Amino acid sequence: MKPLHYPNPSIRHAVYAANGMVATSQHLAAQAGLDIIKQGGNAIDAAVATAACLTVVEPTSNGIGGDAFALVWSKGKLHALNGSGSAPKNITIDAVKAAGHKTMPIFGVFPITTPGAVGVWAELLKELGTFTLPQCLAPAIEYAQRGYPLSPALGNGWGRAFARFKDIFKGEQYENWFTTFAPDGKAPGIGEIWNSPDHAKTLQEIGETNGESFYRGSLAEKMADFVQKHGGYLTKEDLAGYSPEWVQPISINYKGYDIWEMPPNGQGVVALLALGAMRDFPYENSIKYLHKQIEAMKLSFATGKATITDSKFMKYSCQELLNPEFLKEIAAAIEPVATMPKELTPNKGGTVYLTTADGQGNMVSFIQSNYMGFGCGLVVPGTGISIQNRGCDFSLDPHHINALAGGKRTYHTIIPGFITKDDSPVASFGVMGGYMQPQGHLQVVSGLIDQELNPQAALDAPRWRWVSDNHIEVEHSFPKSTAKELVALGHRVTVALDSTDFGRGQIIMRSNNGTLVGGCEPRTDSAVACW
Repeated sequence: MKPLHYPNPSIRHAVYAANGMVATSQHLAAQAGLDIIKQGGNAIDAAVATAACLTVVEPTSNGIGGDAFALVWSKGKLHALNGSGSAPKNITIDAVKAAGHKTMPIFGVFPITTPGAVGVWAELLKELGTFTLPQCLAPAIEYAQRGYPLSPALGNGWGRAFARFKDIFKGEQYENWFTTFAPDGKAPGIGEIWNSPDHAKTLQEIGETNGESFYRGSLAEKMADFVQKHGGYLTKEDLAGYSPEWVQPISINYKGYDIWEMPPNGQGVVALLALGAMRDFPYENSIKYLHKQIEAMKLSFATGKATITDSKFMKYSCQELLNPEFLKEIAAAIEPVATMPKELTPNKGGTVYLTTADGQGNMVSFIQSNYMGFGCGLVVPGTGISIQNRGCDFSLDPHHINALAGGKRTYHTIIPGFITKDDSPVASFGVMGGYMQPQGHLQVVSGLIDQELNPQAALDAPRWRWVSDNHIEVEHSFPKSTAKELVALGHRVTVALDSTDFGRGQIIMRSNNGTLVGGCEPRTDSAVACW
């Protein structure tokens, strides 16, 4: 059997249901979330169960030691929870440079920031859920204890990570990564059973203490001691001082629909800048419109990278960045041919995504990540906790807007999305994948609204990805004639060998009669579980 060989096109249809739906990148996690709904839980309970399960059944993309963000439609309004952690209070640019680094390293102790996902799980259930944390963690604990067979994309990604890490992860600090994720001296393969009893014990302790042990108990002590043993800066005080933050989501109106994102430190404003620049251009299936989308995204990214960081350190507010006049300025800066990205500022004035919905009207857009795959490479002995490397996005230039500072949150790539119309929920969506995420949001929203595609068709559409300068990548399914036309407009176009870097999305829409319509990502082991 060739588990990755599909000689013929594989076509999925959108999925319809009335009582509950969970869409995510791993079928076991999707089913775990749906089981919670079928037991009487709501979409918030299901989201927490799915997220916790994903730390077990997709550890290549997220873990207990990562961050999370959530947009939640509940009680007639949209709520936003920022679950990103800050840099350790005692870390400094000088300390990192003194260790021989000219830029923030990707692996090891320096890019570690305080993990926020566990706090998000507990906070969501406390404020909007109906089940307890132990109830929601039960499926994840069972899979961690008993094991599960690796799905195709998961096994492929795990093997690629191991091939890379076996030559990079040297020294005692990385030993437990191999003990946990390559117990037989190799990555588990597709269809092989993998389990992690340490992971199960940790989840059990998190549930029994409602997350307290992770931030103010024995798990916090183990994390801090391990990081400091290897020269890092995360302390018990950093963990004890952490709590997720309820924030006001940000939005723009795009052709009659309100598109919602998380405010900074997330990069959701980049997606809104690009959509805002495009909203006055009538949609047409043409190379000119596609070119404008690409150029709008380049301008928005340049602006976002120059302005987005921890909100306490930003020079421009979201209101200023999303001011209609500034959005028109971005649109006016789009040239008829490809240009180098340029920063615009207003006048002063690897990740997993999941979405859930229930029959009572609740909807959750949730994203969780260790940032780059397995994170920084450190796994706390005896816990199964792989710690994120989110801090590698900090700059060591003290004059940069996103300069490293103790207690500061970095520019954050993970962004859940949401769509409403006339103060009613329309869709919960997301496209995970680093800097692909705002680009995926632009393309999916345009598909849903401009082209009136169903969720599955919007996710199936071939994608493009701006890389740098005038360079864009397209998927192998992208029309060759369209790629040639982009080249004629000055774009440097390359065709990617696979779709790994084009994001992984999920969508649930709610129709006017309350019916749920779901789509899942064809580029990975996605599933829509429904009832």
